[in-house]
Amino acid sequence: MYICSAMTNFSLMDIYEKSNNDIVVQLGQRFRDYRIALRLTQKEVSDQAGVSVMTIVRFERGEGSAIRLDNFIALMRAIQKLEGIAEAIPDVPTSLYDRPSVDNIVKRRVKKRKDEK
Repeated sequence: MYICSAMTNFSLMDIYEKSNNDIVVQLGQRFRDYRIALRLTQKEVSDQAGVSVMTIVRFERGEGSAIRLDNFIALMRAIQKLEGIAEAIPDVPTSLYDRPSVDNIVKRRVKKRKDEK
């Protein structure tokens, strides 16, 4: 049974404490874990992604801090985790400044009933 070498999760609390290089190392380890779980060799992924085997070797070792974005996307596609790319930069939330303020909403005049004071 294969045990993942990258068991550490990226949590919101500690990811900002990690260096960019630490994050690249962890991503490379996770990539390796997925590749192995899918029973793919580095050569098979290389052929599917259109990148060199050395690119994969360096990335999995954490030496791929300069991996090109298009190569990273191709590698994610090869291990069937491309949907993770879309989450990297989420849609911008609606700004509170774009919403109509209470002052800009037309206030309706409400008449009091005769029995109300």
